[in-house]
Amino acid sequence: MIEQVIRTRRAVLPDGIRPASVAIADGRIVAVGEVDETHGCTNLVDLQPDEVLLPGLIDVHVHVNEPGRTEWEGYLSATKAAAAGGITTLIDMPLNSQPSTTSVAALNLKRGTARDQISVNVGYWGGAVPGNSVELQPLWDAGVFGFKCFLGDSGLEEYPYLSPDQLRETMAAIAGFGGLLIVHAEDAGVLTRAPTADGRHYDAFMASHPAEAELVAVRTVVAAMRETGCRVHILHLAAAEALPIVRGAKDEGLPLTVETCPHYLTFDAEEIPDGATEYKCCPPLRGHANRMVLWQGLADGTIDLIASDHSPCTVDLKRLDTGDFGLAWGGIASVQLGPAAVWTQARELGHSLSDLARWMGSAPADLVGLPDRGRIAAGAAADLTVFAPEQTFVVDKNALFHKNPVTPYDGRTLAGAVRATWLAGRPLDLNSAPRGAELLRR
Repeated sequence: MIEQVIRTRRAVLPDGIRPASVAIADGRIVAVGEVDETHGCTNLVDLQPDEVLLPGLIDVHVHVNEPGRTEWEGYLSATKAAAAGGITTLIDMPLNSQPSTTSVAALNLKRGTARDQISVNVGYWGGAVPGNSVELQPLWDAGVFGFKCFLGDSGLEEYPYLSPDQLRETMAAIAGFGGLLIVHAEDAGVLTRAPTADGRHYDAFMASHPAEAELVAVRTVVAAMRETGCRVHILHLAAAEALPIVRGAKDEGLPLTVETCPHYLTFDAEEIPDGATEYKCCPPLRGHANRMVLWQGLADGTIDLIASDHSPCTVDLKRLDTGDFGLAWGGIASVQLGPAAVWTQARELGHSLSDLARWMGSAPADLVGLPDRGRIAAGAAADLTVFAPEQTFVVDKNALFHKNPVTPYDGRTLAGAVRATWLAGRPLDLNSAPRGAELLRR
């Protein structure tokens, strides 16, 4: 029996935006009809005229950091932040937790830690590091959605990067069982030759991670894809100069996908004050012209999706007291703000809510093999976001659910307020016990 029906003047559906009624039973969407349809149900929820019904959004790049660095972030805080931002599913990175998720034993520890703490659906990435190739297929069989590697220094001694030879060996192994490799694409050799980043000047930090590091790394990945046939996803692309390489690989038929992040689509390097280490991330934020080309890459499909790369730390590790970019931890906390940050820029550039739903809903769902998520359609999970696209708000870092109040979005006006987040057919109450579900690869 249909348990309830949501009616709205604007639903973001796979075929466009239109009035619709969404019928829900047993945590799933069972029918999508005309707006005045009740589907024989008397439990009706009518959205306000300024509200839009989006699919629950999906963030495939979140560093929860638990266990081991729970003071940086944890499942309780990260998933509440995700829910408050309209995210109903997140995939947790294999670092910066301790231990890293590079073995089944470490995965089981992470799963046990997450249990009873998650407010949204949570899945897991495994890790690919030198020496753990024997662990890759067991991790895949245990349900991870793929494997993350670095091609340059990760910033963590316990998570070393792969050399080009190790990369090809890892890709061959993953291709053998049909898995997915996700890559932090900055080349170690280029980074080693680059100038150091010590000091308060943002330009010096940007020069320490030049665009060439991304270009060389992406070329290395594409060449190894030709040799191995491995499916690869490039994480947090920042350098627009790499887009022609990506486009060429796609035109060649290689199974390559790419993401960028809200911060690369929002901030211009020219505007970052010296000493403002809350803006530090790797790869770094680049200039205005670069940012606009990234938006063009989204528009033409060269870039497939957007993910937050939520990478928080404690306030002291950001070195806000000295503003030293060389010493500060690199990472931007934004899982609660990603959809609003993207929408703020997207609407100014003429993009639609359908684009937002694709970039942050169906495309990330398809990447990780969850075709019943990230879309409003019969048979899909009834994970939904009630979004007010015209409502603006000023970010207050102290009001976010993020565990540590450090974000470059603080004080920035964003458009797009999340009025409610529905999980499995019911609106979430973040003051109640968490009721998110664990997701394993099917």
